[in-house]
Amino acid sequence: MTHSAAPPAPSSGTRIRLLTGNDLDAVVAIDKAVSGRLRRGFYEKRLAHLAREPSAFVALGADRDGKLVGFVFARLYEGEFGGRVPEAALDAIGVASDARHQGIGSKLVDGMMAAMRSHGVTEIATETDWTDTDLTGFFAEAGFSLAPRIVLERAVGRASGR
Repeated sequence: MTHSAAPPAPSSGTRIRLLTGNDLDAVVAIDKAVSGRLRRGFYEKRLAHLAREPSAFVALGADRDGKLVGFVFARLYEGEFGGRVPEAALDAIGVASDARHQGIGSKLVDGMMAAMRSHGVTEIATETDWTDTDLTGFFAEAGFSLAPRIVLERAVGRASGR
C-alpha cells in the first residue's frame, strides 16, 4: 500500500513524541496485545538501530496521561531499486487495545507524515495481510491505496527451482 494524501487533523488529548529505548517494554506489550505474538527482538533491534542512526527512521509514540498508548516505526530509504528520491516504509504501528478508535492511530500517521515531508519523502509504502480487515480498513481511511507492485513469496526449503 502507498500513501500520498494528507492525513486528517489530529485529535486532542494525546501527545505525539519521539520514541526512545525506554519505550521498549511498552511497545512490546502493545504489539503483543494487538498481534498476539511476542516480537521483542524485532523492537530491540529497531530501537538500537534508531539510537545509532536516528536519521534512518521516524519512530513516534503516542502518550496519554504519561503512558505510551501507541507507536509507529517507519524506515527511510534513498535510491532503493535504482530510484533517486527519498522513500519510506511503514514497518510497524500499534495502538493499545483500550485506546483504539479514539484517533490515536490517525494522530501517529499525521506525525509520521509531517516527519516524512521534512525528509523530502513524498510517498510511503507499507504491507499488510489482506485478510486483516481492521488494519487494511485503517490504512484505507488514512489515505493509503493499493500500490502498483506485486509482492511475491516462495518457501526456500526446497533445493530445486520448482
